[in-house]
Amino acid sequence: MNAIKVRGIQAAEAAAGATTASAEADALHALDRIDRAILRQLQTDASISNVALAAKVKLSAPACLRRVERLKESGLIRGVVALIDPKAAGAGMLVIIGVVLDRSTPESFAAFEKAAQKVAGCMECHVVTGEFDYFMTIRTRDSDSFNRLHAEQLLYLPGVRQIRSFMVLKEILSTTKFPL
Repeated sequence: MNAIKVRGIQAAEAAAGATTASAEADALHALDRIDRAILRQLQTDASISNVALAAKVKLSAPACLRRVERLKESGLIRGVVALIDPKAAGAGMLVIIGVVLDRSTPESFAAFEKAAQKVAGCMECHVVTGEFDYFMTIRTRDSDSFNRLHAEQLLYLPGVRQIRSFMVLKEILSTTKFPL
């Protein structure tokens, strides 16, 4: 198979990822009405008891538990978490950062990705197409704490040519609910 470099990753790897994504999409389409109802309920409140969940989706408790376990085993349910209010936790400022690397090599991408995982308050980091190589979302207390983070960590990320920071003025939509 011919492999063409695409922004530091191999096209063959991208194709393999697309195949995985396709399989995951097929798994989602294979869900029946009850599985979708279970997933909708769990996205709203994952702390619901199995008995209460079973009642809401009109199943017996054992059948409901089997379905939830099957959804976990299939990978559709990756985990169950508590969503923390950022403002209440002292991280009310959201900053979106665009990063451009100075080189598009697998080594520079790997070094950046390893370092980005250690940035304080980094909630997400995505490799992207277009003008930037990465977008990061970072939560901090306020602009002073972001300035310190920028001076102490972001400026030292390996292989970075340019960082553009965008302070979020107002969050219009922020959700963890996946449309089913």
